[in-house]
Amino acid sequence: MGRVTERRRTLRIRDGAVSSRADTLVAEEPLEIRLNGKPLAITMRTPGDDFALAAGFLVSEGVIAEGGEVQSIVYCAGATADGVNTYNVVDVKLAPGVVVPDITLERNVYTTSSCGLCGKASLDAVRTTTRHPVGDTPPVRVTPELLSALPDRLRSAQKVFDRTGGLHAAALFSEEGELLDVREDVGRHNAVDKLVGRALTDGRLPLSRSVLLVSGRASFELAQKAVMAGIPVLAAVSAPSSLAVDLAAESGLTLVGFLRGPSMNVYAGEHRIALEAGVH
Repeated sequence: MGRVTERRRTLRIRDGAVSSRADTLVAEEPLEIRLNGKPLAITMRTPGDDFALAAGFLVSEGVIAEGGEVQSIVYCAGATADGVNTYNVVDVKLAPGVVVPDITLERNVYTTSSCGLCGKASLDAVRTTTRHPVGDTPPVRVTPELLSALPDRLRSAQKVFDRTGGLHAAALFSEEGELLDVREDVGRHNAVDKLVGRALTDGRLPLSRSVLLVSGRASFELAQKAVMAGIPVLAAVSAPSSLAVDLAAESGLTLVGFLRGPSMNVYAGEHRIALEAGVH
C-alpha cells in the first residue's frame, strides 16, 4: 500500500549556504471510489484509511447513513502491468435492499487536495438532504474556553505533520473537550471523510454530541459534511466561506471561525456557545 510519506532529494539554501539532503514529503496519490462496481469519484488523497475515506464520502453524498447499509469495501483492479496492485481503487458494495441512487456522473465528480469536490452542476446538486438532521436535544453547549483549547490538542496529535508540514487535519471532540479521533490528509475534506467513515463503521453515527475541528478554512463542503454526519458544531482555525455560513444558518449548525487562542468568531448557531451572563 502507498506510504503516508515519501523522501525526495532537495537543494537547501540557508543564509547563502547550499547543501543537498533528503526531505520528507506527504504522499499524494489518486483514489478511485466505485459503488457496486461502477466508478463514482476520484479523489487525490494521502494513502491510509482508504475504506473509511470511501465510506465517509458516501455519507457526505447522501448515499449511505448507517454502517449496516454497507456489505463490503475492498481494494480492486488498479493492478499494474506487472501484476502489482496499486491500492488506489476501492469498491464499495451496498447491502442487499439498499437503494442505489442515480449516479449518472453528470457532475463529473472529481476531488482534489486543494479545492475539494469540483464539477457540481449546480448549487442544488450539493444541497444533499441529510438523514441525520442536527437535532441535538438538549443542545450541545460549549464554552469559548473549551473551544480555545482544541487547536493545541489537535496540533499535538498531528504525527505526520511534524515530519512534513504538509498535511491538513480534522478531529472529533466530545462536548467536554475529549479528543475522540483525529485524521490527517493532504486534503482537509478527505480528513473529515475519514473521521466520518470510521464513525460509520463503528456504529457511532449520527455524531450528535460532538465537535468537529478542522485545520485551515471552513468551506461549504466541510459544513455539508458536518451536517450529513449530524455534527452540531464545526470549528475552523481560519475563515469560513459565505456559503458555509449560509448552510450553517439554514441547517442549525454552529459554525466557528478564526479559532485562535481565546479569540474566535461565531457565524451561526450561537445558542450552543455558553457565554457568561450579560456577555453579548
